[in-house]
Amino acid sequence: MIGKAAPLKVLVVDDEPAIRRFLRTSLSSQGYFVSEAEDGTTALKMLQRSPADILILDLGLPDINGFDIIERLRGQGSAVPIIVLSSRGDETGKATALDMGADDYVTKPFGIDELLARLRVALRHRLQEEGERPIFRCGDLTVDLVRRLVTVADNVVKLSPREYDLLRVLVAHAGKVLTHRFLLREVWGGEAQVQYLRIYIRALRQKIEPDPEQPHYILTEQGVGYRMRAPD
Repeated sequence: MIGKAAPLKVLVVDDEPAIRRFLRTSLSSQGYFVSEAEDGTTALKMLQRSPADILILDLGLPDINGFDIIERLRGQGSAVPIIVLSSRGDETGKATALDMGADDYVTKPFGIDELLARLRVALRHRLQEEGERPIFRCGDLTVDLVRRLVTVADNVVKLSPREYDLLRVLVAHAGKVLTHRFLLREVWGGEAQVQYLRIYIRALRQKIEPDPEQPHYILTEQGVGYRMRAPD
């Protein structure tokens, strides 16, 4: 199951209420946070307000063609993984969707286990394309960026969404010194004080460090910022 502290946000875009209901129930039970849209216009507005971690998209929508949604998102530079979920099984439609930037194509009817596996693959590929390791390991600390699961010595560590966001930035730049300003911009959008950063660093250390008073993973660069120890 995906770590509960920072669930992945999935947007399901399908005009069939039964499909949306099935996906909402199935994905929520696996720890995903699921939002829904019954048409393309609503979906695009929702993505503008709050970006999703992954998009499950039906091609046969009542207003905007699913192909057009893929084209718009990729044209805007969006890298959100897109899993097409369609009753169209023709090779031409599948090839078109993939060529336009979809990450995978699942034909209805489908099995939830297959869909979950394809979600994980798409997320893993996207992380690799962005230069991030899907799984970070350093000593007893493991951070699974696909499942958003953090463990220390095989014990699951529950983090708040903000704590996880901070840890992910540190992990993404492991081995590099990150300034206070950089971390505040990446995690808080620059709208926070250094004191907030110190509070969250302290909280993270309490949860992942063997000895929070003598950090092994999150190192302080005095007067500059912090550095995550490089992976094994």
